[in-house]
Amino acid sequence: MRALVLALATLLGGAGMAPAQEAATTAPGAVLRALDKSTGIVTDIELRAGQQTKHGLLDIALDECRYPQGNAAGDAFAHVTLRDAREATVLFNGWMIASSPALNALDHPRYDVWVMRCITS
Repeated sequence: MRALVLALATLLGGAGMAPAQEAATTAPGAVLRALDKSTGIVTDIELRAGQQTKHGLLDIALDECRYPQGNAAGDAFAHVTLRDAREATVLFNGWMIASSPALNALDHPRYDVWVMRCITS
């Protein structure tokens, strides 16, 4: 029984222990991709941190973009705020992850927006 518990703990990686956190580097900007579902047009949008732009009926603001330290080509994650330009209501405010765009996505009938990568220079 003891061997079984030890094997299970090894497989789970020491359950109860905090997972190791990878250090992240903040980038000066990001590339987002927007899809207009009604026209099928895909547009890449480059934004600097703190910058805002209008895309169709959306106001898109980039708050921050981060990537794994020492791996600029690694998985980018960006904090984005999306508003309806007509009503100024917030449609999305949170982190988007390049490798998992559906994990935390904009829920809009016409537009999809997701992060592609950080701009590192």
